Amino acid sequence: MCKIAIIGAGISGLSAGQILGKKHTVELFDKASKPGGLVKCDRINDNLFHKVGGHVFNSRNQKVLDWFWNFFDRDTEFIKARRNAKILLQGKLIGYPLENYLHQLDKGLVSKILDDFISPDYKPKDPLSYANFAEFLRSNFGETLYETYFRPYNEKIWNTDLSNIPLHWLDGKLPMPNLKEMLMSNIVVQEETEMVHATFYYAKEDGSQFIANRLAKGLTIHQNAEISHIEKREGKYWLSGQGPFDKIVYTGDIRKIDQILSATDISRKISGGLKDLPSNGTSNIFCETDFGDISWMYLPGEEVKAHRIIYTGTFAESNNRGSKRQTCVVEFSGNYTYEFMCDQIKKLPGNLVPIGFNQEPNSYILHTHVSKGAIEEVRQTLKKENIFLLGRFAEWEYYNMDKAIEAAMALDDELSS
Repeated sequence: MCKIAIIGAGISGLSAGQILGKKHTVELFDKASKPGGLVKCDRINDNLFHKVGGHVFNSRNQKVLDWFWNFFDRDTEFIKARRNAKILLQGKLIGYPLENYLHQLDKGLVSKILDDFISPDYKPKDPLSYANFAEFLRSNFGETLYETYFRPYNEKIWNTDLSNIPLHWLDGKLPMPNLKEMLMSNIVVQEETEMVHATFYYAKEDGSQFIANRLAKGLTIHQNAEISHIEKREGKYWLSGQGPFDKIVYTGDIRKIDQILSATDISRKISGGLKDLPSNGTSNIFCETDFGDISWMYLPGEEVKAHRIIYTGTFAESNNRGSKRQTCVVEFSGNYTYEFMCDQIKKLPGNLVPIGFNQEPNSYILHTHVSKGAIEEVRQTLKKENIFLLGRFAEWEYYNMDKAIEAAMALDDELSS
């Protein structure tokens, strides 16, 4: 048993706190006033605002499922929902994922897509063998689908040239395309079941904030406690004057780790380049909308800067408690003013009326062709110093809630070995 400091009380930090707390003494330090990190929610006029996207839970990992449901009563505290996602493409609502709903597109466009598939040049390879994300999308879906949907949508959300994004981030995170399966889905029309969140669980009250609050229960968490520097004295760590601790689990932004460790000789062992790792923030505007049954709507069109609408009001009735209408979150990748977003939502369906907004400096990590190696080098260096990386921005991995829990479990195994 040792004393462990966990920096950050998002899902990664909370999961690590609960898991490691079974064997060790743990304390969490978080800069915010309440736990949750990227899954945090506020109520505005008693309507639930997911301030950074709309977070739901499911997993294919039985170990994660068993651990998670140990904290909750699935039948009384959660709703099980089926994902009903659509793509607003050229003025029509098309099913998601698009490749399974080609039969809903205009005949002329479908003809061009099929021409790509039967072309001698259409020779998909192992997904991870492509040089970059753009090449992967173009080669697997053909030029027509790439230019119609995959390029414009992904350029919106990632806000970068897709040829700069390597493929390793995709491994194990999304179902890989297969021409036979795509054609089967369009000939023998059937619901999408392979995606992890084809069905999902959602808390009846307070959404993902309910999850964060429950996982925080029983933990020692110092809120409003941003760690600006770490010192090392006689083999022990002191975090902004608080300690001593034997080990540190860092779930913060890896780009700041050398600055936080500047009072130790560890910072000199960390290679440069971390500060150049790119990420995108998000600007979200919370709205009232017309009633409907859509859960997500993806927006590839150039007529609006937003890339998706998350209809959180369809997830649970309590999310709309302060309104006579449903609620939703319109998400933009990048930093946009409230006034700009208000103008943009006039172009979207649903008679949207704004009731709140949020700007998050960092929401989406972006991989480069050198990021994986750079992060791994830092991980191994810090591990020798009893500092462990965990979470989306510490490990530079695109974790959803279930993957964050899975990573916390892996860290427990690592510390126990």
